[in-house]
Amino acid sequence: MSLFLDFSLLLMLIIIAFAIARTRDLFAAVMFSGIYGLLSASFFILSDAVDVAFTEAAVGAGIFPILMLVVLSFVGRYERSERRLKPVPLLIALGCGAVLFVAFQQMPAFGSPDGPSHQHVGPRYIEESPSEIGIPNMVTSVLASYRGFDTLGEVVVIFTAAIGVFALLLGATGWSGHYLPLKPSSMSSHKILRIVGKMLIPLILLFGLYVQFHGEYGPGGGFQAGVIFAAGIILYTMLFGMQRAQRVIPLQALRLLTALGVLIYGSVGIVSILSGGNFLDYSALLPDDIAGQHVGIILIELGVGITVAASMTLIFFAFTLASISAGESDK
Repeated sequence: MSLFLDFSLLLMLIIIAFAIARTRDLFAAVMFSGIYGLLSASFFILSDAVDVAFTEAAVGAGIFPILMLVVLSFVGRYERSERRLKPVPLLIALGCGAVLFVAFQQMPAFGSPDGPSHQHVGPRYIEESPSEIGIPNMVTSVLASYRGFDTLGEVVVIFTAAIGVFALLLGATGWSGHYLPLKPSSMSSHKILRIVGKMLIPLILLFGLYVQFHGEYGPGGGFQAGVIFAAGIILYTMLFGMQRAQRVIPLQALRLLTALGVLIYGSVGIVSILSGGNFLDYSALLPDDIAGQHVGIILIELGVGITVAASMTLIFFAFTLASISAGESDK
């Protein structure tokens, strides 16, 4: 049964990928991409990667389609009809595909016990993680402690992307703090949506808090909680408009929060050094190594959640304000 579900999901992913590549209706392509993200999340769940499925469902099936719909307000719904076959990109793509195919042939079979990851890396984490880190969720142990420096790099990438998008789309207008007069939300007349939104948004944010602080014991953590929080804020913005959203969360506060999360993460590493350990060695934070690991993981996951939530929201606000600016300039 599991094998049948795997093949069914994989087949649907391939079909949707071809549909995205072939359609010239950009709105349909965005909708297909949301379905692709939802199917990918289902595939991750079947692979027991629930933490990744959380993020994929929130980003791939939630925030990404919303951002792309905002982009369509810039470029229009339909792709230009003429298509020219460009030989150089085609040759590059075929060459990369050939290299990947050759490399794939050299890899051990999927799930093979002879694979390097199953010989020493996986068993090391499985056997030593409970005594060294002391938390049930091994994924959090790997991401937040064993690979803490790599995760810091990922958070910095998210921070850089958010600031770059904001600066490119709004430029001097956005950074100076002067914004265009905003109109009420286009959904202001949809009372059912607004009422249901008022009921769901607090639950979404509450679930985000649960995912944030439950990451040590089950699927969750800062990345998942951040995108869930951002989804709730974006839903509020879509239902009640940018004016009310900026009263709740001003852009200046979002910019500060985006940097604050990275600062919290890096500060934990600095404190670890000052306490006599290595960078991001949480065991040095407290006399009890396990207690130090718990405190360090909670703090850096909090920094991840703050940066991810603020960055996703900031990117959405930047796209929305830029589309309003483009609409005002066209008049």
